[in-house]
Amino acid sequence: MDASTGPEMIPVQAGQVTLSDRRTRRSWAVELDPYQLATYPITQELYAHVTGERPSTARGDRLPVEGVSWWDAIQFCNALSQRKGFTPAYRQVGGEGIEWDVSADGYRLPTEAEWEHACRAGTAGPRYGSLDEIAWHRGNSVETIHEVGVKRPNLWGFHDMLGNVWEWCWDIYDAEVYGAYRVLRGGGWFDEHWSCRASVRRRSHPTFRVDDVGFRIARSVVR
Repeated sequence: MDASTGPEMIPVQAGQVTLSDRRTRRSWAVELDPYQLATYPITQELYAHVTGERPSTARGDRLPVEGVSWWDAIQFCNALSQRKGFTPAYRQVGGEGIEWDVSADGYRLPTEAEWEHACRAGTAGPRYGSLDEIAWHRGNSVETIHEVGVKRPNLWGFHDMLGNVWEWCWDIYDAEVYGAYRVLRGGGWFDEHWSCRASVRRRSHPTFRVDDVGFRIARSVVR
């Protein structure tokens, strides 16, 4: 992984995933087009290379960037797209509105359906392996963040989908109840084992920043 060349991306074929929410006891199926997803959460090295900033509490080039809001992640995606000569996926409308140009080839946040589909990697259980082998969580992290790519990847090659840092997704969680709150997935280094599952959904305001929330990025396969 080299900050000058950008993130490693893995192609994901079209498919279907069923999402669920414990709060509302609702489940729904989502059809997915092909896309690419980053092998790891965005590191502090890459974030600093693109933005010139190091917002994280813990410091280390290969640590996931944390202390970043959903807005920070959106701005990073556009900045990296421009550096690589891609069309930015996002444009600001009004004061706080963001539109996603689905025809753009630039970097973006995954939808939560894309995130869960890649996390599961064809498996049906709560996790894609033994938790201690695949994730940093409260039981094994010594209550600190860890470098990306240390734990075993899933069958499709994705590392740290569970544990280490929660990951921002594009989606609004529940507009009627929580307004602009966005979806977080994956669990973090301070979470108990029950939060580190493929189906778990969390939400927060798009300006929220904390030391166990980061993100990874996706790209659409533009035809």
